[in-house]
Amino acid sequence: MSALPAGTAAPAISLASESDQQLSLADALRHGPVLAAFFKVNCPTCQFTFPFLERLREAYAGPNFTIWGVSQNDAVDTRAFLGEFGVKFPALIDAQGYAVSKQYRLTNVPTLFLIAPDGKIQITSVGFAKADLEKIAAEAARLTGKPAKPLFRSGEVVPAYKPG
Repeated sequence: MSALPAGTAAPAISLASESDQQLSLADALRHGPVLAAFFKVNCPTCQFTFPFLERLREAYAGPNFTIWGVSQNDAVDTRAFLGEFGVKFPALIDAQGYAVSKQYRLTNVPTLFLIAPDGKIQITSVGFAKADLEKIAAEAARLTGKPAKPLFRSGEVVPAYKPG
């Protein structure tokens, strides 16, 4: 079994965030695409990936592009993770039984799903994949109409892939 592939209908998500705000995928998709990034706080590859996702948020998030973390930990640990890694986008809590993670057929974290407004998964990325993040950034720029910005900085040593 592997994570749901591109082209698949995204299962519903309706979870409380780390700040106890109820969020739903259906509501968010009314405004534009959603990047859902599933993670665990103690996952080294998640810790490496999330600052780059924060760069995506800084460049493209707004009323027509949403980024969410989907945490497999409790709200307290999730808030600490977000603070430690400078993440300002919300994280939904999928800790009890991992119901949403199971619907998305997660095998590893991080796993990212770029979900189009029609509810179909546009990009699935497992682990840290530099090329996938660049595709997600390009798609975010296209969908938001914002100018494309490099996700990775000159001189930064970034591997092509890190398994989750």
